[in-house]
Amino acid sequence: MPSGNPYVTPALFKFFRELAENNNRPWFLEHKQRYEIEVREPLLHFITDFAPYLKKITPHLVADTARSGGSLFRIYRDVRFSKDKRPYKTGAGVHFRHAQGRDVHAPGYYLHLEPGEIFAGAGIWQPDNPTLTSIRDAIVAQPDRWRKVVNARRKLPVRVYEGDKLKRPPRGYDPDHPLLEELKRKDHILTIDYNQKTVCAEDFIKQFHQFCRETASYMQFLTEAIGLPW
Repeated sequence: MPSGNPYVTPALFKFFRELAENNNRPWFLEHKQRYEIEVREPLLHFITDFAPYLKKITPHLVADTARSGGSLFRIYRDVRFSKDKRPYKTGAGVHFRHAQGRDVHAPGYYLHLEPGEIFAGAGIWQPDNPTLTSIRDAIVAQPDRWRKVVNARRKLPVRVYEGDKLKRPPRGYDPDHPLLEELKRKDHILTIDYNQKTVCAEDFIKQFHQFCRETASYMQFLTEAIGLPW
């Protein structure tokens, strides 16, 4: 991306606002070139240019510009098992996941761009039971290290995404464990909210890198907890 040009522009949000009002195949096909020019291509540039920033944090997360299965999520919704049959997503998602991860549930950094919902995330979203058990076991085995991670995240301008949480202690764990509330979590995500002006700024890629760098200790704990290299 040439210097002085932002990756994300108001045109991206305008496109998605109009798509939300016309979420059907004929409208999308008529405006598909807009999607390519205003959404897809700029975000693929962002992914390419973020790769060196990512390597400063860890070599094991990937910035992948593949048009299928890469860091940029498809715009097409999977409606096979959904009552909501709208065919298109009304926002863009970028996921810098672990090289050994296969899908959205792998540890990674995430950027979401949708009118009225703009945020970045770090962590593991909706892990399966074996993965969640590995994280819980790591918290029990390394409580001091986890407390240090928790204390560090409290100092950041981020929020803990609660997601689903068990009402009772997870089976097999001490119900009186001092970190019980952490063990009850079914998601491990930190998020930071942005506004349109921020993400459309020329230096947003540096701001996103700052968020990723500041949450790296949290990411490292989760990644190593499930047996992956950091």
